Amino acid sequence: MRKGVRSPDKDRQIVEHELQETGFSPEPEKATNKRVEEEEEEEEAEEDESVEKIFESREVPSWKKQLTLRAFVVSFMLSILFSFIVMKLNLTTGIIPSLNVSAGLLGFFFVKTWTKVLYKSGYLKQPFTRQENTVIQTCVVASSGIAFSGGFGTYLFGMSEQIAKQSGDASRGFKDPSLGWIIGFLFVVSFLGLFSVVPLRKIMVIDFKLTYPSGTATAHLINSFHTPQGAKLAKKQVRMLGKFFSLSFLWSFFQWFFTGGDNCGFSNFPTFGLKAYQYNNI
Repeated sequence: MRKGVRSPDKDRQIVEHELQETGFSPEPEKATNKRVEEEEEEEEAEEDESVEKIFESREVPSWKKQLTLRAFVVSFMLSILFSFIVMKLNLTTGIIPSLNVSAGLLGFFFVKTWTKVLYKSGYLKQPFTRQENTVIQTCVVASSGIAFSGGFGTYLFGMSEQIAKQSGDASRGFKDPSLGWIIGFLFVVSFLGLFSVVPLRKIMVIDFKLTYPSGTATAHLINSFHTPQGAKLAKKQVRMLGKFFSLSFLWSFFQWFFTGGDNCGFSNFPTFGLKAYQYNNI
């Protein structure tokens, strides 16, 4: 070989070295993607297996230990908050999103903070469990569900005397619901679902073995909260939730100062021009 002329093998080695230095691999793209997918699947399988191993040795507490006082206190506070949110959405948009994830996340955060304070002071008698977290999530979702399906934003107060007089149908009669009548009506609405849910549970879940999407997703979420990695992630999620909640509240509070009537404020700003704004009530 003449001096100064490199062989093809030498050139190929130099190119491969340069590709590796710059972060590229000389392997085909399909093989690389396949290897990455296999590694991701192995990591997910190991993560699922580790979560199951964490709770494998833990004994499921009895129902008396699951229904704790702190669970009901946190459920009551979150139920009030979520009922306000549901009523706001019910009177404006009429569409209520799923609140399972938010209820489970906030329930975990508040009770975890509670137990941490008791642990540092030496008064913690019972640790916080997944089952207790599920009790909180169930109570909050049930309370907010009653606020929506109970008809507080639709037909319940539409039967009152004041609404009947405003609509001009007072002569046709009306039913002015009392507090006792409303409580009885809500009991009927709430417990009537048991007669349909229990048979459907046996047919759909036990017999046909169909997956329950929202329940399965909530179960995986609560399981992840009670792992070391999930607890850190939940803390970040609550921090971000509180940040955006504060920004939304401050912006709404700022808008309230400039709302002087029905057609006043930032919500009635003529975004598409004054000509288009003239046809907003047509």
